[in-house]
Amino acid sequence: MKKTILSGLAILSLAWSSSLFAQSESAVPFLLISPGARAAGMGEAFVSIADDATATYWNPAGLAFQTQRQISLMHSNWLPQLASDLFYDYATFVHPMEGLGTAGLAVTYLNLGEQTITGEDSPDPLGTFSSYEFAIAGSFGANVTDNSAVGITLKYIRSNLADVGAGAEQGDGRANAFAFDLGYMHKNLLVNRLSFGVNLTNMGPKVTYIDAAQADPLPTNLRLGFSYGLVEQEFNQLRIAVEFDKILVKKNDDGTSDSWYKALFTAWTDDGLSGEFERMIYNVGMEYWYNNLIALRTGYHYDEIGKVKYLTFAAGIKYS
Repeated sequence: MKKTILSGLAILSLAWSSSLFAQSESAVPFLLISPGARAAGMGEAFVSIADDATATYWNPAGLAFQTQRQISLMHSNWLPQLASDLFYDYATFVHPMEGLGTAGLAVTYLNLGEQTITGEDSPDPLGTFSSYEFAIAGSFGANVTDNSAVGITLKYIRSNLADVGAGAEQGDGRANAFAFDLGYMHKNLLVNRLSFGVNLTNMGPKVTYIDAAQADPLPTNLRLGFSYGLVEQEFNQLRIAVEFDKILVKKNDDGTSDSWYKALFTAWTDDGLSGEFERMIYNVGMEYWYNNLIALRTGYHYDEIGKVKYLTFAAGIKYS
């Protein structure tokens, strides 16, 4: 008997993931899941700060200003309302190299749970398989001047949605991909305590599961933001941050998509200037430290197209 997968798996994994990012036009959208409790508490306005180990995700240029080894670990039950076996893990380690810059290594893993194989004409289960996606990334950041830095991240991506094909398909739900990020950060830009950061992520060839004609683009994303230290006192520090995010993926009327380097420009031409601003995601955040010991954070995430709008609140403690 010919066996098929309930092949909505690949579509479903993109759909529910992408709904959080206002896009369903790319493969491996798990690359857009934002790690780090601190950044989350600030409404994900972190590209111009990126001063901890999660800079490997937010902006590799931020690594250049770090002078201590750090490790960051994160585990989250992912969309538990859908299934109990979905989870997201992120681990990163950074290591400064005197006179050169700072290197980082990060691993991202998204477990999509156990899936069921059924027959073409019957819902009766014939077997099961596990679905997951992961990325391994190496980052490096170095100073250009005392106040500015550049960074780069190289990624290997593995998508294992299904190990068998559906129907007459020649391939299956497994794919490998490579991508890179470029980041820039400038501190004390124009005025004291004003920082600027930009990070262009997930640039690389399309992801092919079945054949090249059906390849999907990576979720190339632009993050650009500013942060400013409103208060810099011995016992009180207060910083605000704003950030703008835009997915740079261009789907054409015939179902094809532009290559990543072309989409850097054509993704701005879909809906006119006002429409493109509406498709952006806006993040605002604030962080207060008392005595470099206790932190309070808040933020706001605004995504009009994806209908995702929420406030964030967080607290932290630092002990040494």
